[in-house]
Amino acid sequence: MSRLLVLGAGKIGRMIARFLVDAGDYEVCVADVDAGALDRLRQQIPGLETTPIDAGSREALIAAMTGRDAVISALSFHFNPLVAEAALVAGVSYFDLTEDIATTRAVRLVARDAREGQIFMPQCGLAPGFVSIAAAHLATWFDQLDSVRMRVGALPLYPSNALKYNLTWSTDGLINEYCNPCEAIHEGRRVERLPLEGVEEFSLDGVRYEAFNTSGGLGTLCETLEGRVQTLDYKTIRYVGHRDLVDFLLNDLRLRERRPLLKQVLEQAIPITFQDVVVIFCTVTGIRRGRFVQHSDARKIYHQVIGGEVWSAIQVTTAAGICAVVDLHRQGRLAERGFVRQEQIALPEFLSNRFGRHYVPVSTGMVPVDVARTEDEVPR
Repeated sequence: MSRLLVLGAGKIGRMIARFLVDAGDYEVCVADVDAGALDRLRQQIPGLETTPIDAGSREALIAAMTGRDAVISALSFHFNPLVAEAALVAGVSYFDLTEDIATTRAVRLVARDAREGQIFMPQCGLAPGFVSIAAAHLATWFDQLDSVRMRVGALPLYPSNALKYNLTWSTDGLINEYCNPCEAIHEGRRVERLPLEGVEEFSLDGVRYEAFNTSGGLGTLCETLEGRVQTLDYKTIRYVGHRDLVDFLLNDLRLRERRPLLKQVLEQAIPITFQDVVVIFCTVTGIRRGRFVQHSDARKIYHQVIGGEVWSAIQVTTAAGICAVVDLHRQGRLAERGFVRQEQIALPEFLSNRFGRHYVPVSTGMVPVDVARTEDEVPR
């Protein structure tokens, strides 16, 4: 029985706890500063242990991790460098969901001193996370890569405001993605691009979307594919019209300079929804057997009822991503020490995992690459 500490009792932390406790192979303790949230979570999930914690205290973090096998951070990204340092001292493996580039760099530095059997694996959610696994899998099919394009969005099924958007996950993370510089590869060289730029429109499964640059979704793929690909980029998917209104808030009203105020405005004006859809769309082009070809992986994941409760698609996919890699680590299927990238995991192995199976679409006409059959057209 593996002993895990989950930091954060918010939307994603709750889903992680639900998955892991129901699996039966984990003793799970959820820690949070909010005692009320812990009480509610303990009532909802029998057998779950909880403990109050100040995540800004190095000593408190080390004490909570002592005797555990791993720590999963579902906290806001700015806590994670300290959590990683505490994990190193406590000798436990570390997993997080961060989209923040600077945070990932800090975790990588900590990972240099990892002990045998101790790994540090940031960016374990949806994007970054699963989307890197899917894109890297597509890339293996090509003899020579040209472009890798990754598009992901968590969208309300029933948009009812001008933004055509509802809050579905961390507001801090959302603002971070909309405001910070974006990594990419252009003409074979690593570059930085501005968020909200590079707007494009496309149709998928009969629905019209827009996509634009946001920060963090590529994870470590820029480093992994540098020198092998001409174009690599990541864009967030929204309903058409969303980007222009966000640009008005951030740039015309200059709220990017007052992020606490922007967070307050969003959380008071934009309601949370659990009725959502996660759209994942990766397209890779390159040379295959002497021909210039394209191959894509398209998925839509919808909200679900689990344990008698409705869970949003972004909760399910984000939690499934991190639970799958924790599960693979427990089974000895990942690297044994140090920093681990998402793209080091094979897509078929991820999807065959009991948590990773949540990424296999149901009730859709789209055919992801892992279930297609044509040998000449499908990555293996």
